[in-house]
Amino acid sequence: MDLSKIKMVVTDMDGTLLNSDHQVSAKFFSLFESLKKKDIKFVAASGRQCHSIVDKLAAIKNDIIVIAENGGVAKQYGKELLVTPLPNATKNEVIAILDGVENVHPVLCGKDNAYITNKSTMFEQKLKEYYTNYKVLDNLNDFDGEIVKIAIYHFENSEKYIYPKVFHLENELQVKISGANWVDISSKNANKGYALEKVMQENNILPHELLVFGDYNNDLEMLALADYSFAMKNAHPKVLKLANYHTESNDNFGVERILEQLINLK
Repeated sequence: MDLSKIKMVVTDMDGTLLNSDHQVSAKFFSLFESLKKKDIKFVAASGRQCHSIVDKLAAIKNDIIVIAENGGVAKQYGKELLVTPLPNATKNEVIAILDGVENVHPVLCGKDNAYITNKSTMFEQKLKEYYTNYKVLDNLNDFDGEIVKIAIYHFENSEKYIYPKVFHLENELQVKISGANWVDISSKNANKGYALEKVMQENNILPHELLVFGDYNNDLEMLALADYSFAMKNAHPKVLKLANYHTESNDNFGVERILEQLINLK
């Protein structure tokens, strides 16, 4: 494994860069300064809202590229590179399907705000971890603004309780199990890989110059773009199978360990 040509590092957030307490380590911020000195660009790619990603990385927010909402939004140093909206008719179709499913909590994800109903105080508390900016509506069907994604939460298991209800939409949409509790639905072109391709083009990055970390199915497309793709030890089986390399878990500094190797080589 020769990391000496790497010019860009891309990492998922939850389950990858963030530990189980949803925190970024002090070690990472120290390593980031070394990456910056070596002119290695850093991309945070997440299903999270852009504001939430930036909050987690506030100390370096002016020096990072952000891929948010599973690729629905991409920004480089504050400049908008990409927004891929979900058609309004599709939103209503998905909401109609979910109306017949118990214990699910849909979130309409706009470029700058998220929208939920007021049916669950417990879910609203959970939401605050992932969505800094959100509004509570009486009825999601009444919202006619632009959204880039519908995120759906289940407190027990998204793959078991949500995915079987919506997987039939995969022919026309992205339907991603993006975490143990989340399924995300977006436009066919709204995935982390599509957004990362735009970022790579903007920065003239080739596959052998790209280092990518991920842990869940919404990371598959971006992992496939990199010669140096790393699955976390805690990753979903599909990610472990696809990635070219493996590293330690998110709670055992899996990202930081590889970044240390990269910095020592450059």
